[in-house]
Amino acid sequence: MIAELCLLFFLVALAYSAAGFGGGSSYLAMLALWSVDFQLMKSTALICNVAVVIGGVYHFYRSGHLPLKKAWQLSLISVPLAFVGSYLPLKQATFFLLLGVALTLAALVMCYRLFFEREEPIIPANRGNGVVYGVIGGAIGLLSGMTGIGGGIYLSPVLRLGKYDTAKNIAGLSSFFILVNSIAGLCGQAAKHAIVFDWKFTGPLLLAVILGGQIGARLSAKVLKPRWVAGATAMLILYAGVRMLIK
Repeated sequence: MIAELCLLFFLVALAYSAAGFGGGSSYLAMLALWSVDFQLMKSTALICNVAVVIGGVYHFYRSGHLPLKKAWQLSLISVPLAFVGSYLPLKQATFFLLLGVALTLAALVMCYRLFFEREEPIIPANRGNGVVYGVIGGAIGLLSGMTGIGGGIYLSPVLRLGKYDTAKNIAGLSSFFILVNSIAGLCGQAAKHAIVFDWKFTGPLLLAVILGGQIGARLSAKVLKPRWVAGATAMLILYAGVRMLIK
């Protein structure tokens, strides 16, 4: 089991790191399909998210595609709400219900981006309502904390539709958003002594995503074609989400 998960985690990190994502929704989907304990799922997905996007944040910042003022505007409300969401006591049935909804929505968003979103340059709007986007970021942060995902899969389409910034800057902003929310989620779990870390299980997966993330962060989207990889993983996420909702 662990060898198969390592390969899948490596491929997910490789594909999504180039686009500014950590792959948390895919990690959770795979762990759910492998019937991993739900507390171990949340901790493992968040730790892997941090390991992948920390390299992406560095890469985007060095290349000038991470506007820090906008990054903090988006994260100011989301970080404390991600902590609160992770700290909230959730029963296993409630967690899987929320996760099923979150994964299903994530899969639909990914399918929309693949089949309906046009590949055209984004011309940023002259003025962006920072308060509105901050509130939206807060709502996504709360959901990410409760379910153990970074939230970038939801933030990125919102920013693109609102023409918040250029495509590369949005990727950088999403990467930063995932990083700070994943750390806040881990802090929330630590505060209630709910972090579950098994070196024999999580260690190999962590090494796999670090390797995949570092390679992906250094390759261009043209090489990896993450849009089409997203289409394949969207089917996996959709299957896992619907399966949880049915159960």
